[in-house]
Amino acid sequence: MTGPVVVRDEGVRRSFARDASGLELVPDGVVRARDAAEVAACLAEASATGTPVTTAGGQTSTTGASITDRGLVLSLRALERPLEVDHVAGRARAGAGVSVAALKRACAEAGWLLPLDPTSEEECTVGGAVACNATGARSLRYGDTRRHVRGLTVALVTGEVLRFTRPALEKNTVGYHFAQDPVDWFVGSEGTLGVILEVEFALVPLPAAVTGLAIPFTGEREALAFVAAAREDAALAPRCLEYFDAQALEIVRGHEGGGGWGRGAAAMVYAEREAGAGGVVDLDPWLARVEAMGGRAEDILVFEGEGALREARRLRHAVPATLNERGARCRARGGRKVSTDWAVPYRALADVLERSRALAARHGVEPAVVFGHAGNGHPHQNYIARDADELERAERAVGATLQEVLRLGGTVAAEHGIGKLKRRWVPLQLSPLQLDAMRALKQRLDPDGLLAPGNVFP
Repeated sequence: MTGPVVVRDEGVRRSFARDASGLELVPDGVVRARDAAEVAACLAEASATGTPVTTAGGQTSTTGASITDRGLVLSLRALERPLEVDHVAGRARAGAGVSVAALKRACAEAGWLLPLDPTSEEECTVGGAVACNATGARSLRYGDTRRHVRGLTVALVTGEVLRFTRPALEKNTVGYHFAQDPVDWFVGSEGTLGVILEVEFALVPLPAAVTGLAIPFTGEREALAFVAAAREDAALAPRCLEYFDAQALEIVRGHEGGGGWGRGAAAMVYAEREAGAGGVVDLDPWLARVEAMGGRAEDILVFEGEGALREARRLRHAVPATLNERGARCRARGGRKVSTDWAVPYRALADVLERSRALAARHGVEPAVVFGHAGNGHPHQNYIARDADELERAERAVGATLQEVLRLGGTVAAEHGIGKLKRRWVPLQLSPLQLDAMRALKQRLDPDGLLAPGNVFP
């Protein structure tokens, strides 16, 4: 069988040289695999010739995980089959190249919810979401991608294709815990251990109705205190609690459809609640809580129905999209967007954000735009470094912030993975013993280090 074609045209190579990280790495060649067999053939040939291979899906990575200047980019965009939903069992199967949004729509048509919720769901692929263990706004209720993956088909660096399925056992004492379920080896591995070809997901029942609330506040402390209280209030039972600081709120206002709503507010919380018994969302407890905690109840925007919720998602997505555009304009001067996805225990979030702004000022960096998953203690800070000097200072400010994050029991990366941009921070969080265990698995599955070089490991 003839192997897949390696394209070395410069225009094609450059079209795969960027993702959402702000980096540009031009590969030596591109393979656009048409099916799983071509993926396996590409890996077998690369293994035989010692050629590094980095897998790419929708290239929405904010960490540079899907780009490389060492060897080949292996594009899985064409792996759009299967796309199957078992409406009786509540399971879905999808090829790695299927977009998350397309799979979610197919599940919804069958009466099920696929809980994966990356903001870039229209662009990102199933394989990419699994490879970085993506989350999103609704992870407050549904958790990360890992929780919903029931099985994987994976191509190893040798070209061997294996199928892994989670055990259905309630008890098991055979072997070390990490060895009992190989599915977990590949979820979040960022292409460093194998290439995900196909995924089986467990679904949850589709809610009868969902209501979204955009709640303005006069200040950050008030907004984040509301987030903590709402998370702990059983009567509210939010499925997401998203925070927008003053800069992020201004982007939402200025975006088409944002209007002039919430003038005078310095922060916003966006929340969603699923319907309870009878398919009705009771908003009275929400209004009472907002009024009790200094929110501007009279200015709350209510989003009901699929169309309105899509509009709310679009306005939320306007924030990172706008910041990506601002960062891209700085590339020619050596600058870019610098983004974080650290997380802390949610009650510590206000203090850490205040401290991070002080650290940014100390390093001569303008305050980041802050938005994201406050209900999980997980904001996104986006700095715009206008040139190379400012980029260096912004990264030092981020490093200092991460020291505070880890001191409080947080993590340097909560949903976007490590990729190339965050690997310097991994030893701050993981001990040498933990890193050695990771390297041992990497050595066993990819002994020559050909898969996704530069991701996770230096």
